[in-house]
Amino acid sequence: MRGTFANLAGENLGMALGAVWTHRFRSALTILGIVIGITTVVTVGSLTSGLKEGIELFFLSFGPDNIFVQRVAKDPNAPYTPKEQKRKPIKPEYAAMIKQSVRDVVDVSTWVYITSESNGPITARVPGFETDNILFVGTSANSLEISPRDMAQGRFFTPDEEARGMRVCDLGSLVAEALFPDGKPLGRTIIVAGGEYTVIGVFAKAKGGFFGQNGEDIQAMIPLATARQHFPNEERYGLAAKAKPGKKDDAEEEIRQLLRRVRHTPADAEDDFGLTTADQIVKQLDKILNVVVLVSIALSSLGLLVGGIGVMNIMLVSVTERTKEIGIRKALGARRTDIVTQFLMEAVTLTGLGGALGVGVAVLLTLLIGLLVPELPSKVPAWAVSMGFGVSVSIGLFFGTWPAVKAAGLDPVEALRYE
Repeated sequence: MRGTFANLAGENLGMALGAVWTHRFRSALTILGIVIGITTVVTVGSLTSGLKEGIELFFLSFGPDNIFVQRVAKDPNAPYTPKEQKRKPIKPEYAAMIKQSVRDVVDVSTWVYITSESNGPITARVPGFETDNILFVGTSANSLEISPRDMAQGRFFTPDEEARGMRVCDLGSLVAEALFPDGKPLGRTIIVAGGEYTVIGVFAKAKGGFFGQNGEDIQAMIPLATARQHFPNEERYGLAAKAKPGKKDDAEEEIRQLLRRVRHTPADAEDDFGLTTADQIVKQLDKILNVVVLVSIALSSLGLLVGGIGVMNIMLVSVTERTKEIGIRKALGARRTDIVTQFLMEAVTLTGLGGALGVGVAVLLTLLIGLLVPELPSKVPAWAVSMGFGVSVSIGLFFGTWPAVKAAGLDPVEALRYE
């Protein structure tokens, strides 16, 4: 029985492929909409999947148990809106208060972004080389304990160097490459925002990021005390509080209540500061990327609809052209299910070929984008491939049902008379 079924399926598949090949040009035009639709869905799914993975690596590298305190819950380098500008800045003194008062917090680090908005253009230069693609940051010496990072060369500055306000710095990998193409930055001096700093370390290239670039790779870090001494007007401070394992939510709420008391926030007013965690940011970005995927699916559905209608049309034409053939098969004993199966197999073969072609084009397109734009992470996930092919087969089943039923319902006597 199993062998008979396999033989029948193989026979139907062979007939379907033969019918498609006989009218190959017509078939190619028919499935064009399906190819375009599947290509769009798989390509967008691949690009967003790679981008999502890079973003997750980027934020989770900050520490899964860390809570970030800022004036606003957004990129600290971005300009403030008039409403945000009215908020009181985060004070570095909050770090000691949180560490002493919040029982579920292990340690707190402090940083300050030195921005062009407060200090004029920020550039880094050495004799013969200069870059303005830089984030200039002052941070406490315990920042690597809270958000660990690997060093490619040298070391991070010590608590003693921070306390003494030493003019030392650690560079992100891209800044080091831009200023020291020879790969030997240690012990050499760079000028950033008018001040001279001795390079004592270079960070390893960071993992993840937006469109392949991680902001940590363009940082130049100096001790917090040094930054406060030389940039006293800068107010873009932030804190990273490391919670005890499993206590992040409790610690976040304790920090919120403490800051509201310290900043005298009215009971009926919203927080005048931002509290964020890595997983919260990832969830927000997931929602945005999911919307992008849904929009792309909605747009590509138009192509799939056009392709499906084309398949239905071509199958109806095929039924008309092969009416006599259907009559002969019925006269020889073919059942209704045999006729339905035959024409459904042809429709599924037609759309399946379109889906396979669309997936192939999407894979090539994704690889090409990855080669032309290395900063844009791209990978072809298995779910996108399986979904693309599955959707194309489903279209064949749906739009091929009516023609198949119509073929099976033909009267064999009338079909044999058809010319």
